[in-house]
Amino acid sequence: MKTIRVNLSDDSYNIFIDKGILKGIGDMLAKEKQPCKTLLITDKNIDRIYSHIVTESLAQHGFRVKSFTLTPGEDQKSLETAMILYEACFDHKLDRSSLIVALGGGVAGDMSGFVAATFMRGIPFIQIPTSLLAQVDSSIGGKVAVNHPRGKNMIGSFYQPLAVFIDTETLSTLPAIELVTGLVEVIKYGVIKDAELFEYIEKSLYDILQLDQKALLKIIATSCQIKADIVAEDEKEKHVRAILNYGHTIGHAIEALTHYKKYRHGEAVAIGMLYAARIAVEMGLTGSTVFERQLSLVKRLGLPLSTGLKPKDIIKTLYLDKKAVSGKLRFVLPTGIGEVIISDQVTEEILSHVLTGNFV
Repeated sequence: MKTIRVNLSDDSYNIFIDKGILKGIGDMLAKEKQPCKTLLITDKNIDRIYSHIVTESLAQHGFRVKSFTLTPGEDQKSLETAMILYEACFDHKLDRSSLIVALGGGVAGDMSGFVAATFMRGIPFIQIPTSLLAQVDSSIGGKVAVNHPRGKNMIGSFYQPLAVFIDTETLSTLPAIELVTGLVEVIKYGVIKDAELFEYIEKSLYDILQLDQKALLKIIATSCQIKADIVAEDEKEKHVRAILNYGHTIGHAIEALTHYKKYRHGEAVAIGMLYAARIAVEMGLTGSTVFERQLSLVKRLGLPLSTGLKPKDIIKTLYLDKKAVSGKLRFVLPTGIGEVIISDQVTEEILSHVLTGNFV
């Protein structure tokens, strides 16, 4: 088992990564927290495969578990869903010593964390991510939020989990497209911080997509370590943590403009990464190879390369992003594979020119 520590003073916690750890979740969790009333939040797809395994393991160690099942989909990340989950908390008579368990992908994790952060001003929760996207990104670092029609993740908080448990075996039941789009976040880590990881993905893409356990453990553990280090340095995203938003600025605009229905998160971020790389080339910050290597990987993954959206609409939406400061847009731009900068010098002229182009 691989254990990664997220060092945040009183809010520090461990990320546990291994194959087949769901069956032992009760034993592992009992070492982190006294048994208590527990609300397990999942979605219908995950519920039928894994809920009984987790519930039985927790029950064997004294946790009194009730489950709530969400309908799958990004549209569940809303204040309306949060209100329904608060009712479930009341029904199960949760108190400040109780526990919320997030079992599933990013939506289940975000909703669970948001409710845990706000119910009774905060109760403990743990993350058990079952998608690659959630395992390498959304389950780590304490960003919990719901969407607003005018922007993604605009209503939320920083609220750290008690622990994160990653079972690489859950990826065997993940739809192929979800594995592919989740891999975009791993590619992101390579671009922003780890050229060796990026090169490993280029060389080992077949093994990763075939769910080779050694390859999965390599990319997941490396990604988690990168994020843990960044979060430990900058928990509230005052400076360096912002580099984790590589590809997300334009990606979030694409999601908002298409009402979170047309593109999966990883698809939108992949397009956003390509635009960001092209902006960097346009500004003379990096050479074309940095863009071309990312484009090659996106093409090999079979991800979309265009949106059909008007550049002016994307630019308008960018100003609603929470990363904009004092009316200035901020972009994470690569200067090389493994190196990025944060810039507020991207003009609307550059944006319009880059967004008008395509990647075919």
